[in-house]
Amino acid sequence: MKVRALGLIFIIGVLLLAGCGKKEIKGALNWPVKDFSYTNQDGKSFGSKNLKGKVWVADFVFTSCVDVCPPMTSNMASLQKKIKEAGIKNVEFVSFSVDPTVDKPETLKNYGGRFGVDFKNWNFLTGYSQEEIETKAMKEFKTIVKKPQEGDQVIHGTDFFLLNQEGKIQKYYTGLQEIPYDKIVDDIKTLQ
Repeated sequence: MKVRALGLIFIIGVLLLAGCGKKEIKGALNWPVKDFSYTNQDGKSFGSKNLKGKVWVADFVFTSCVDVCPPMTSNMASLQKKIKEAGIKNVEFVSFSVDPTVDKPETLKNYGGRFGVDFKNWNFLTGYSQEEIETKAMKEFKTIVKKPQEGDQVIHGTDFFLLNQEGKIQKYYTGLQEIPYDKIVDDIKTLQ
């Protein structure tokens, strides 16, 4: 009887430990993002291969934006700081420019610098066509990016996207107002 009780305790312990190691977010979207390789703020190639095995947070911005991009970038910079303060490693931040003909690497570097971003784990990307980023945003991230025929302001979504180590979108959160920082940090910890 004693051996049976010890065996039962052992099995329960193993099941509990197995549950603790689970790296899934409940209700995860699991939208795959296709492999990519673009140019970052340093003029270097950066893409899927650099993100493999890492959790990452992505958004869509452009440097000449007059309304939503500055607060979004400021909010992402705050999230970057919170992740660092929480001691979480292997998290990358990726901002896709939605105006690639204007946003050259040096322009992106200056823009990120205005917000005090840490470029060690945050890459601002360009080096693709307008059509390519509009298609990638819509088909893979399920968000709009559209540069009108006239004017210099690009229409785009304002969400932050959380991707797992396999490059699949797990969730998205508002990137503009009332950012759920604690929820994002918790979700990142779950994926770690």
